[in-house]
Amino acid sequence: MEHSVITQIKRTGYPFSDRREEYGVDALGNEVYTGDEILVYEDDFWLAEEISLDCKETLEIIGAEYQIAK
Repeated sequence: MEHSVITQIKRTGYPFSDRREEYGVDALGNEVYTGDEILVYEDDFWLAEEISLDCKETLEIIGAEYQIAK
């Protein structure tokens, strides 16, 4: 487990900042910010970096699409 600031820096390239707005909370309870890659299926979305490859492949099979949170 790593510190949340390190995770944020790896994700965005900079520490917590007002540069990005909160997009919402995904179906698994992960906070999603504008600019994050998400998988969208019907009315649900998942933060792509927080789900396993198997889960991504399953979502793709049922028709989920990759998008950037805006």
